[in-house]
Amino acid sequence: MAKLKYLDLREAVIDTCLRMNEEGINQGTSGNVSVRTPEGFLITASGIPYARMKPEHIVEMDLDGGYVGEYLPSTEWRMHLDIFKHRAEAGAIVHTHSIYATALACLRKDIPPFHYMIGIAGGTDIRCSDYAEFGTPELSAAMLKALKDRSACLLGNHGQIAFGPNLEKALWRAGEVETIAHQYWAALQVGKPVILRSNQMNTVLARMKTYGKQAGEFKKTDAPSVTGLVRRDVPKKAAPKTSGAKKGTKKK
Repeated sequence: MAKLKYLDLREAVIDTCLRMNEEGINQGTSGNVSVRTPEGFLITASGIPYARMKPEHIVEMDLDGGYVGEYLPSTEWRMHLDIFKHRAEAGAIVHTHSIYATALACLRKDIPPFHYMIGIAGGTDIRCSDYAEFGTPELSAAMLKALKDRSACLLGNHGQIAFGPNLEKALWRAGEVETIAHQYWAALQVGKPVILRSNQMNTVLARMKTYGKQAGEFKKTDAPSVTGLVRRDVPKKAAPKTSGAKKGTKKK
């Protein structure tokens, strides 16, 4: 048997699938996971239980819809392909049928900025796409529209999809979308949530550019996410030494 390409990435995809179910944001094999490669991407095979999934069950695809091996890719391969093709910043994608996000998707509800963490999807709301049959070009087109300037969205009468620069971030974002959806659902049970103003969300979005970063990861253009912090364990630079002789005096 030929040696599998990208063995580490394949194993990371399987680990992400298992974590989706462990974290309660997916049930059975309804979700799917992919990660970008230089030639295209790797994606979970169709219908194989995650507990039995092996590296050879992760299907290699190109960005023209071609695949390698005996296993068919997930029926949702087209959504993954189109995100990788149209969103250069996407390094990995997680699609799930998490309970609360899916419930809101079945109501065709966008999630408004009732909470500042809406910003994790990249904007002032989390949109819900129109409905289209799974695995179709129509679904993919509806998804791309809902994802404009966003890194996550709800899929009408279907579920949710989220992406990030890597598998860890994509899984984290999908988990946050489910948490936000749960909170919004809970708030709706007791009243009408107060919606944050545009200027409040714009401030949040500016700060979220550095959300979760450590000092070494900041770019020069990044605004600090927290003001008023002073690091105490770094010695202050000594003042430069100056010559003892005063300007204009001569040595005897």
